[in-house]
Amino acid sequence: MNSKSEIEFLEGPHSRIKEFIFVIRTMVDLVRGFRGLHFVGPCITFFGSARFSQDHPYYQFARKAASVFAKLGFTIMTGGGPGLMEAANRGAKDVAGRSVGCNISLSREQKPNIYLDRWVNMNHFFTRKVLLVKYSFAFVVLPGGYGTLDECFEALTLIQTRKIHDFPVIIFGKEFHKNLLRHIAEMRENRTISEADFNLLLITDDISQAEEFIKLHSIKKFGLQKVKKHRPLSWLFERQ
Repeated sequence: MNSKSEIEFLEGPHSRIKEFIFVIRTMVDLVRGFRGLHFVGPCITFFGSARFSQDHPYYQFARKAASVFAKLGFTIMTGGGPGLMEAANRGAKDVAGRSVGCNISLSREQKPNIYLDRWVNMNHFFTRKVLLVKYSFAFVVLPGGYGTLDECFEALTLIQTRKIHDFPVIIFGKEFHKNLLRHIAEMRENRTISEADFNLLLITDDISQAEEFIKLHSIKKFGLQKVKKHRPLSWLFERQ
């Protein structure tokens, strides 16, 4: 579905057949995503801006953090694009780790970065976010813009409302996020969020601290260990 048809759908009610077609296309979008990422294994999803170049300190930090987490055995998942997404995928490849992306089809095409072992292209942001959450046992939030904050608070809301398990969320970049963190503190003081909502939220610039946090709250808590991989089924046209 192109952007024009999506805008038309969001204008309001349309004919029943148009809305039914939208449902079918959404279902097809999700099924393609599920099939494409079925064998990725436990992931850590990195959220971050597409606008930082490879010589920026944030890029180097994201690359290093992803390398450390990939060594733990996790697949590094991102939105598949450039900037800090590319840095995280690149960090995984630096240590021969697994690297996947869930890209979004835009009017100005966002091309998958070159450090991906596998990727899928989604037509909608809401179906893309389903995939970015579905396979992950931790979420890493790096400096970014609207999209990064949207993804961050999507994960936090799902954990808060128990729609997913209480996976750890790590926010890197204290200086960049200082005003956001001040606002989160304001929400806590006004009790629009509870103390319990902070239990699995780590705010740090220390990669080693984040590594230990993931070991405790992802690997140990959920009993993650190396197991025999599922084999693809040829009659479903699956491939590893």
